[in-house]
Amino acid sequence: MSDRFELVGKRVVITGGTSGIGLAAARAFLDVGAQVVVNGRSAARGQEALQDLETRGSAWFVPGDTVNEDDAAALAQAAEAHMGGVDVIVCAAGLNRRGTPQDLGLDDWDAVMDASLKGTFVIARAFYPALCRSGDGRIVTLGSMMSVLANEASAPYAAAKGGVVQLTRSLAVAWAQDGIRANCVLPGWVDTPLTRQARKDIPDLDRRVRERTPIGRWAEPEEISGAILFLASPAARFITGTAIPVDGGYLVRG
Repeated sequence: MSDRFELVGKRVVITGGTSGIGLAAARAFLDVGAQVVVNGRSAARGQEALQDLETRGSAWFVPGDTVNEDDAAALAQAAEAHMGGVDVIVCAAGLNRRGTPQDLGLDDWDAVMDASLKGTFVIARAFYPALCRSGDGRIVTLGSMMSVLANEASAPYAAAKGGVVQLTRSLAVAWAQDGIRANCVLPGWVDTPLTRQARKDIPDLDRRVRERTPIGRWAEPEEISGAILFLASPAARFITGTAIPVDGGYLVRG
């Protein structure tokens, strides 16, 4: 029974892996003995993240944009070259642009949808052959509370993250026959550079989050990693097509 959570030697690719939840997940995988390739658009941020990750284990950085099919193919090829295959992909890339629907433009809509939803689709397709070869391929996507809820200032983000859940379910159904499981994690309010900016933009956000969250605080990025590692582990072998909130109880409070 001791190997139910074993991830030693597993080959993991994490998009959006140079900051926030993606970087925390990369650290967590390395700490349990996996190999990790992280991806992001900023070469400078990637090299900075790599300096930390390499102290923990076998890690590589491959720059690229997840919505670019050539970049996605290059990432898949680089991961194969570095690790000899891929067992797990974690799709953590994304961004948000806040504003009421009437004040947001199509460029805002496209940027958010591309980063969160289109990029997840492009990466999943690019890694499909490698995940098939793994024999036990696993996809973990990152949704959000906004996959379920809504507010006045996040229409593109809510649409994109809702789409990520449905895309993940579709991948789970389509690729189960190939030995691939796909699941989604729905983080609550997490202390990241993105949400620190949100707290500057929305003065009473911190108070509202703490009041509604039963645990009474913001999550640390590392606290989302546990669910990601679980879904990537043998212990979750019969779980696919689900979306798991990791939100301190935020969604259950009316």
